[in-house]
Amino acid sequence: MIIQKYEALGELLRSLGKVVVAFSGGVDSTFLLKAALEFLGPDNVLAITADSETYPVREREETIQLASELGAQHEVIQTSELAIPGYAENPTNRCYFCKQELFSHLQPLAAQRGYHHVVFGAIADDLGEHRPGLQAARDRGVRAPLLEVGMTKAEIRHLSRQFGLRTWDKPSFACLSSRIPYGESITLEKLSMIDQAEDFLMQLGFRQVRVRQHDKQARIEVPPAQLAEVVAVAETIVLKLKEIGYTFVSLDLQGYRSGSLNEVLPVSIGGQV
Repeated sequence: MIIQKYEALGELLRSLGKVVVAFSGGVDSTFLLKAALEFLGPDNVLAITADSETYPVREREETIQLASELGAQHEVIQTSELAIPGYAENPTNRCYFCKQELFSHLQPLAAQRGYHHVVFGAIADDLGEHRPGLQAARDRGVRAPLLEVGMTKAEIRHLSRQFGLRTWDKPSFACLSSRIPYGESITLEKLSMIDQAEDFLMQLGFRQVRVRQHDKQARIEVPPAQLAEVVAVAETIVLKLKEIGYTFVSLDLQGYRSGSLNEVLPVSIGGQV
C-alpha cells in the first residue's frame, strides 16, 4: 500500500511539471522535496523557506543544510506574520492568515521563475485536525501532493527512514505562535522568550518539547516518559527561564500532546496544531 501511494505521488508530481516547494525542514516537507527531486529532477524544483518572527533560527539553518544534502535549489525569503492585519490578535483561524501570507509570496515568485505550481507538505492526518491553513491553500489553488495521495505521517516516517532522510524521526514542529493561547496577543517579545526557552530545553536533551506561554508563566510539555528527567534538572530550568523573563515555570503532568491549546476550543472547530 505504501509503495502504491509513493508511485501515485510520483505520477501526481510529474503532472505538475515544475514546482516550488514550501520547505520548512520538517518531516513532511523534507519528504515532499525529496520526492519532487526524484520524480521531476533538480532543475524543475525550487525549495523556498519563509523566515519570519515565528520561525526559530535553528529551523532555518536546518533547512539550508537539508536542501544542500538533497541537492536542491533553495532560497530563504523574509516574511512577517506580525505585519498581517488581525494576526497578532491571535484568533482561532490564525493559521489561515499565516498560510495566506506565505502563499502570497510564493505564487508570484513561482510565476516569475517559470514554475507551474506551489506545493506544500499537508498530509492525510491533517484532515481530522484544526488546520485553517488548509483552507488558505484551497483558496489560492496551492497543491498538497502528500495529502492528495492519502499519505499519513507514519507512512512518511517509514519511507523517510528507508530513503535515508535524517528527518525520519524528527519531532513534530509548529510555529512559535502556537504556544500562545488564542485571544492573547502575539508579540515579538513573547516569541523570542518561547524560542529561547525551547532552545535551552533542547540543549538539555529534550527533543520533543513545547513551552506554552500563559502571560509570564511557562508551561513545559515533554513526552510523559521524560517528566522525571525534567524534575531532575528543575532548578537549572527554572533559573534559566526566569532569566529569560518568566515569573513562573510549571511542568504539564499530562505531558506533550500536539495542539494542547486547542483543548479549549469548541468541538466543532477543535483539533491539533
